[in-house]
Amino acid sequence: MATNPLIQYRITVRPLNPLRQAILLITLSLCLTSCQPQRKPNVLQQVTDSGVLKVGTQYGLTTYYTGPNGPEGFEYELVKGFADYLGVRLEVYPYFSLSQAFSQVQKQQIQLLAAGLSVTPQRSADFKFGPPYQYVSQKLIFKQGEVRPRGPEDLTGEMIVVAGSNHTDTLKGLQQKLPALDWQETNEMDNEELMEAVLREEYDYTVADSNILAIMRRRHPELSIGFTLQEPQRVAWAMSKEQDDSLLAAMLDYFGSLYEDGRLAALEDKYFGHIRQFNYVDTRLFIKAAEQTLPKYQPLFEQYADKIDWRLVAAMSYQESHWNPRARSPTGVRGMMMLTLPTAKDLGVTSRLDPRQSIQGGATYLQGLVERIPERIEYPDRLWFALAAYNVGMGHLEDARILTERQGGNPDIWVDVKSRLPLLRQKRFYKTTRYGYARGDEAVTYVANIRRYYDTLVWLDEQQRLNADNDKDETIGE
Repeated sequence: MATNPLIQYRITVRPLNPLRQAILLITLSLCLTSCQPQRKPNVLQQVTDSGVLKVGTQYGLTTYYTGPNGPEGFEYELVKGFADYLGVRLEVYPYFSLSQAFSQVQKQQIQLLAAGLSVTPQRSADFKFGPPYQYVSQKLIFKQGEVRPRGPEDLTGEMIVVAGSNHTDTLKGLQQKLPALDWQETNEMDNEELMEAVLREEYDYTVADSNILAIMRRRHPELSIGFTLQEPQRVAWAMSKEQDDSLLAAMLDYFGSLYEDGRLAALEDKYFGHIRQFNYVDTRLFIKAAEQTLPKYQPLFEQYADKIDWRLVAAMSYQESHWNPRARSPTGVRGMMMLTLPTAKDLGVTSRLDPRQSIQGGATYLQGLVERIPERIEYPDRLWFALAAYNVGMGHLEDARILTERQGGNPDIWVDVKSRLPLLRQKRFYKTTRYGYARGDEAVTYVANIRRYYDTLVWLDEQQRLNADNDKDETIGE
């Protein structure tokens, strides 16, 4: 289990839970403060009295964006959860530059800034930070095929970074040892756009946080890492130093509950759990297949996916057969969805090599698995459980859930169960289960691959829609 990063607040009175120590420390501080005459309500009281929590952020893959069902993003879900915890409405203010966002924090126009902020000495001098909930490192990015820089002394080309970012702080530190080190800063493009600019060869290098890079490489596999500029740093929310500690105390309690009940681990798995491993060749081959092979079968996926996103069914089919209708394995499964003969018969599939029948049968079978997952399990975990069952069988999945519960984990969240599925290979564990031995580790890899393919398909589909809309606008303009 991951180490609770709230240990930065450890106090050495006795071996208590580090989080509880932090809460105790701040609570004592608040008690002392409360003995003083209060001219106005503290920040937490102001938030609860107004019924609104004002949060600044930036648009981005790891922070905040508008999806098909409304606001999404790792940071957004965290702050939305905090607002719900406080029993107030969330107001999000996206800023296009970090400088502007930090300025609004200092002016206390917003109560906190949640934008994937690394905690640096420079920032800590000017702002108060909440408990860390993630760690990210800084990577030097260049285009695949160009000469790889292996250290700061190799940076001979043009480099650009986001103005006011933690990357500028890192580069300034390096510049003290390498005075010739030079770079440009911009407020006109975000980190994702700068990486795309490097791919277009407008610049030679940029710097990116490891979590953003992991997502971007699923879309642009030519993004390559030269070296690590900065080892992992804490990521936390920023607040004004003029602000009292009441909101921070509530924040500590909120994150403590997220750690203890597994919600933070589940949320991190939702956005980042499937992208930690990167395979350049596999990603290139998948994008090529999505552009050249998928269009032939896309209408079938759209027709038979039913309640499931057709892109998820297509991603699963690629994992199964690489969209090869004549695919077969030594175990006897065949076709686009690699159905077994008994399953095909149950589904009324007369020819597993017929793409239409295979896709219809596989989609129907997957939907049936989704419906068999206990109702209390929420999306998207419900889908990940169903995919695992498609691969390893519902019985073995239930065995893994039982093992999870025995070991004190939550059998209803994927991040806990996926860490127990590999145990089904070990005799000391599988001998205690109903269905026995299983290659549970393969099911974990299976689900992770499908999630990566799915994310890439969603992005490619969105790009096609945007291009189509732009073409339509140009036609109307003519």
